[in-house]
Amino acid sequence: MLPNTGKLAGCTLFITGASRGIGKAIALKAAKDGANIVIAAKTGVPHHTLPGTIYTAAEEIEAAGGKALPCIVDVREEDQITNAVDRAVEKFGGIDVLVNNASAISLTGTLETPTKKVDLMMSANTRGTYLTSKICLPYLRESKIGHILNISPPINLNPVWFKNHCAYTISKYGMSMCVLGMAEEFKGEVAVNALWPQTAIYTSAMDMLGGGGVEKQCRKTDILADAAYCILTKPKSFTGNFVIDEHLLREEGIKDFDVYAVAPGHPLLPDFFLDVDPETIAMKMEPQEHVHFAAENTGPVAETFKIIKGAITQDVVKSTQGVYQFDLSGEEEGTWYIDLKNGAGNAGSGKAPGKPDVVMTLSSSDFVKMFSEIRETLVTDETMYDQKMSQGFEQPFGSEDQGTDTAGFSEVPLPAFLPASDTTPWVSGARGTWVVADLDAFSAQPAVQPPTRCPLAE
Repeated sequence: MLPNTGKLAGCTLFITGASRGIGKAIALKAAKDGANIVIAAKTGVPHHTLPGTIYTAAEEIEAAGGKALPCIVDVREEDQITNAVDRAVEKFGGIDVLVNNASAISLTGTLETPTKKVDLMMSANTRGTYLTSKICLPYLRESKIGHILNISPPINLNPVWFKNHCAYTISKYGMSMCVLGMAEEFKGEVAVNALWPQTAIYTSAMDMLGGGGVEKQCRKTDILADAAYCILTKPKSFTGNFVIDEHLLREEGIKDFDVYAVAPGHPLLPDFFLDVDPETIAMKMEPQEHVHFAAENTGPVAETFKIIKGAITQDVVKSTQGVYQFDLSGEEEGTWYIDLKNGAGNAGSGKAPGKPDVVMTLSSSDFVKMFSEIRETLVTDETMYDQKMSQGFEQPFGSEDQGTDTAGFSEVPLPAFLPASDTTPWVSGARGTWVVADLDAFSAQPAVQPPTRCPLAE
């Protein structure tokens, strides 16, 4: 690893998204020199799934030898940025370095990306970077070492980087375009560069949203921290560069990169926007480890899917053999899936892997209500059938009793962890199929033709 030199002692770094992950790793590296760190992030109270707050990060920074100023900052809010900058200047006397690390991500296609998520990515990534830079620049211009470092990729115009997640790519390239413009605009006054990893980096977000075992294909945040430290200790003349972490560290004499690996010796997953295209990256991913990322998946829907994911077992997958996609509207608009067909099963945000057997459309609030009583122990189809049939619900569409023609369709069994309480609309059928008693709650539609469809009561 790259040794500390003490060059950042007494310098003030304003780092967005520094409560965890890459931002915190960069902060801790600088803190070892005795730097002052402004932790500009949104998490002020413990998150229900993600570790750390701005205050726990501050404790770690001070334990490492630095000084910390935790500030609640949403980079979409100009007043919050301005207030944090003012506090930093008052406490530390100025700002020497800005690291634009905060970012939102949703790897979804144009038709699958809700407007709310498009706005989030554009506002947090492009606008947030531009705005934070603008507010910090008057102080950076006064600094002897003034640097801006954006965690953003080189601008690769190969269409493959746009076709699968156009909105996300635009928003990240917006951060990179800030580097192009500001590096030239402030040449000689402030160095402006971008940093991007050669491989996937293992963070808590990856842990929450990634497939099982994906961490083995990642490097630790330490490699980006070392590369950032190397950039920030260079003179202002080092500007306008799009730096790849491994390339820079090799130039600095680092030869052992196994120290950065989560699983030394294991094949690594290349990161996005480099020379390896998305199809090749997908081929390099381990079998049955389909990864979905989502922007700010922190609400009740995300928590529900985390519970669902934890309830999936090999037996459930074997007995169900269905892939379910949920298109949610309302406050937590977005697309989610439950894969009870492939490998060990999975659940998360984004489109279902492959073609879903069932696509369901409902409001996010109805979805949360529907799943609010998920039990830790799985229930059987027979138990659910007995409970619901005793309440007078109809037989399921496609059951033998109705004699409905279902030629060309196959029935999808009820996932065993679905709630079986009196407050939920699920009904289990005589042949292991499932229906929904309350059709006002949502609608379902065939996903493909000839589809495997959810046999709804009509």
